[in-house]
Amino acid sequence: MAHRDLSRGEFLALSGLLAGSTLLKGTAHAAAPKTPPAPKKEAPAASAAPATPPGPTREEFERLRRGCRASLAAGSAPGNEGAELVRIGEWVQRQGLSADVYGNGGVVQSLEKRVAGLLGFEDACFMPTGTMGQLIALRMYADAGGRRTVGVHPSSHHVLHENDSYAVLHGLRAVLLSPWTRPVLASDVREAREPLDVVSVELPVRWLGGQLQTWEQLEELKRTCREQGVKLHMDGARLWESQPFYGRSYADICRGFDSVYVSFYKMVGALGGAMVAGNRDFIRTARLWRHRHGGNIFQMWPYAASAAMRLDDTLARIPGYVQRAKSLTEALAADSRLTVLPRPVQTNMFRVFLRGDPGALSRQRDRIARENGIWVANGFGQTRVPGVAETELQLGEEFAGIDDAEATRAFLRLLEPA
Repeated sequence: MAHRDLSRGEFLALSGLLAGSTLLKGTAHAAAPKTPPAPKKEAPAASAAPATPPGPTREEFERLRRGCRASLAAGSAPGNEGAELVRIGEWVQRQGLSADVYGNGGVVQSLEKRVAGLLGFEDACFMPTGTMGQLIALRMYADAGGRRTVGVHPSSHHVLHENDSYAVLHGLRAVLLSPWTRPVLASDVREAREPLDVVSVELPVRWLGGQLQTWEQLEELKRTCREQGVKLHMDGARLWESQPFYGRSYADICRGFDSVYVSFYKMVGALGGAMVAGNRDFIRTARLWRHRHGGNIFQMWPYAASAAMRLDDTLARIPGYVQRAKSLTEALAADSRLTVLPRPVQTNMFRVFLRGDPGALSRQRDRIARENGIWVANGFGQTRVPGVAETELQLGEEFAGIDDAEATRAFLRLLEPA
């Protein structure tokens, strides 16, 4: 059965089985297909299992995260929202920047020009969300190609996290190109089961712990798409973190892609927003589609300013985050009870597999947060291996206050008896 014939919950569960793990849902539990409830049976009082303690409310969860002095999950400790808005306003005043009107002028166009140059493109368009920006790019390529086919990795954001918007809104069809266990390669494009208008490639692949193609594999993928007349789009939600692995400029990495999307809230830590970069004609049409999508907000400057004031500092810090990830993953992997993916780590993101129940591990995480002041994970997902769970870690500025030994000791407390 094709994945478009499954409910979203069913496909998430199926994808997890193919990957060897189910996807995270909320902070502790794995996604699963909906099934009819089993008939209720009254159990004898003497044999009734003890009730599972209720988890923290969302407010309690956030308060616990905020109270930690360090975190192994980047972006997990929100700051003072009011102070952040004041900081943005003061930065705009110091820079002498003006507001935009429907994206025209001011800090918005300044940021567009800056990011286009950084990525090596002629122009760029600020988008309220990455989902909108990428849908626009894929729709444009489908209209030009006429087949309405998009080649993707099975874990693509388009497939898993957008409620089938590519199909419902734009009549596109996803063609799964590769096995879950590795990034998309040139051979996947050559051997696609049907002709393609565009291939959307995630750099790095989030659900593989931030894995990337080698430089040679990436260049072959670009060349193959060009030779076959297939447009190549980059889902660069985490492109910023990929640069240390390749050791080349962002423009060099992006060269050969027809368009690139980057996020401003992931890793950069801005209020929101994204950018799609491409040639001038492409971006001119993308602006039209942004309007059609209802994305022409009257004033976008608070989002653009939030990104602009953070971007340079974040990019300068990322190599250090990646280096810390390399040393921490080796420290964690030294304990035979843990498995790290990938190893060696390729970005500042990775996944850790450990024995335990997701709910119990989440309760233990909360205890570590209260007693040690270290946030060791955002959540845990059940894998297809009985008794084995996984979690996604990503190192950022919140990790700067502790060393690898302290972080490892805190994480290993997850394996202590409850």
